[in-house]
Amino acid sequence: MQQFKYHQHLAWARPMAQLMLQAPHTRQLLQQAELVLAVPLSATRLRERGYNQALQLARALQRQTPGSAVLHSGWLLRLADTPAQVQLGRTARLRNLRHAFAIEPRHAAAVCGRQVLLVDDVMTTGATLAAVANMLLAHGASAVDAMVFARTPLPD
Repeated sequence: MQQFKYHQHLAWARPMAQLMLQAPHTRQLLQQAELVLAVPLSATRLRERGYNQALQLARALQRQTPGSAVLHSGWLLRLADTPAQVQLGRTARLRNLRHAFAIEPRHAAAVCGRQVLLVDDVMTTGATLAAVANMLLAHGASAVDAMVFARTPLPD
């Protein structure tokens, strides 16, 4: 995961997606979704890395799942360049992400009444996914599901 996320080893997206597709309900979630959205990075972090690892993973999932909903990049925005979450506990993560996400205004109406699937690389507390999901629900999404490659424990 470190190589994929921080060191531009994008070839890891395909085998990671293959592993995700072996998990129960993954294909079903991809088939049921009307919109697939990757959790966005801040502009600063995107410039530093040169890519969004969640978007790369979502693309790999979609390529391996014919007939799944279309992946829409650029629909989600990360408004705040929040501090890295890696060393934060749950409460600090939730506070860190308050009002950090938005939907691109041109696409806001397209979310209404739609079932959305969020894709991210790693989940620790779920704060990021919750913040994005709550924002989408507030914009009228009928349901929001999430899929991640890995779940990690909180740091000590």
